[in-house]
Amino acid sequence: MIIPIILAGGSGKRLWPLSRANFPKQIIPFDNKKKTLFQDTVLRLKKSERINSAPIVLCNNSQRFFIQEQLEAINVCAESIILEPCSKNTAPAIATAAHKAFQIAEDPILLIIPSDHYIQNINAFYEAIAIGEFYADAGYMTTLGSIPSNPATSFGYIKKGEALFNHIPFIKDSGQAALISSFIEKPDSASAKKYIKSGNYLWNLGIFMFKASIIKEELNKFVPQIYYFAFKAVEKGYYDLGFFRIDKDLYSQCPNISIDYAVMEKTDKGAVVTLDSVWNDIGTWDNMWRFAKKDENGNATNGDALLMDVKKSYIHSTRRLIAAYGVEDIIAVETSDAVLIAKRGASDNIKNIVDRMGALKREETFFHKKVYRPWGMYEIIDSGEKFLVKKIVVNPNFALSLQQHNHRAEHWVIVKGEAIVTRGEEEFSIKENESAYIPARVIHSLKNLQKTPLEIIEIQSGEYIGEDDIIRFEDKYGRITK
Repeated sequence: MIIPIILAGGSGKRLWPLSRANFPKQIIPFDNKKKTLFQDTVLRLKKSERINSAPIVLCNNSQRFFIQEQLEAINVCAESIILEPCSKNTAPAIATAAHKAFQIAEDPILLIIPSDHYIQNINAFYEAIAIGEFYADAGYMTTLGSIPSNPATSFGYIKKGEALFNHIPFIKDSGQAALISSFIEKPDSASAKKYIKSGNYLWNLGIFMFKASIIKEELNKFVPQIYYFAFKAVEKGYYDLGFFRIDKDLYSQCPNISIDYAVMEKTDKGAVVTLDSVWNDIGTWDNMWRFAKKDENGNATNGDALLMDVKKSYIHSTRRLIAAYGVEDIIAVETSDAVLIAKRGASDNIKNIVDRMGALKREETFFHKKVYRPWGMYEIIDSGEKFLVKKIVVNPNFALSLQQHNHRAEHWVIVKGEAIVTRGEEEFSIKENESAYIPARVIHSLKNLQKTPLEIIEIQSGEYIGEDDIIRFEDKYGRITK
């Protein structure tokens, strides 16, 4: 049995401002697609008869409801959604997944795959998986590599060693596999050009296949601290609203290290299978431009864009018109609360300005104006000194927590649907074109018991308007204020 392990906890800083810490790239639909990168990954795996249709998904706490909703939208039920209490890189994450997989099947083959990759040739992907399964079953720790299409410096590389020519009955050309000679971290441009010219290097895709027993053995051999603390964290884990929470105190003692550094660069069991397909990890705006459909001037656009005398640029609009004139080699990305302007070729360094914004505690680092919550979403319409206006959508049969604000009052106006309001000791219903006023320091809540979404306009007013001005007393989503 192949059990897919989907790594879905990344932040995607290099795709800011579209991607934010609490709304990362894997759950954003790109290029006017209705499905997200995460959903594409899940469906790609589901269509293979060799792979278990119920994946194990790893994500962080802030992303858990996004992941659950996206799985439900494509009618997929996860075997388990594991919540990482802190970011510790891929080695501890894979260690916890391996331990969890043993609870599902006896020594399954694990397929470790990121949630944000674009793979053009699906049949080639399935063939690579079949070859990887063959060698994983034979005890190899297999990874997938892609033939480089350009001397990229934003990807790691794998140098192929001796070819593996074991006969695989269901594969015409089983010579796609080789032993791993070495891993190379992101190279400089000159080195990358040499790698491509030699024909003996592949891009490191971060997709792995190995038996659960093999990865446990290798972890125990090379990084016993991860072996011990990750597995103990799972043993002390528990289910909460359908999510599996691992023990934070134990997991936090794992070293912060990738599976490549921790195991793959040290093991003598490493093998690489060539994926014969166009591949991209959609990690930067430069990659978005490189793989996008372009006009005769080399420009790629998304959304409402008007270009004159523009060349080799990427323009991405989410709401407003972007008009560009007389520029070349630029990246321009617009959202409702931020605009990015960068030189094409330098987008790998956008994470530096995101880190700077994070240090300044700018909300644009973490959230969009449209913010998703377990119960639905809200969008900031307007704000100013001592006031803020939101549009709030509460999903059917969901509720806001029982809460209190010390510094602000709230006025709710129903636009569509019917709400059950708790205000102090009162409980009452308000319908379309009706409203309720919630004074500061009054405990309150709101429920949508209808079969359709509830839409309201919320007007906040007070000396301090901030999301941290909240005390939760009851919350079905586990967000009680301590």
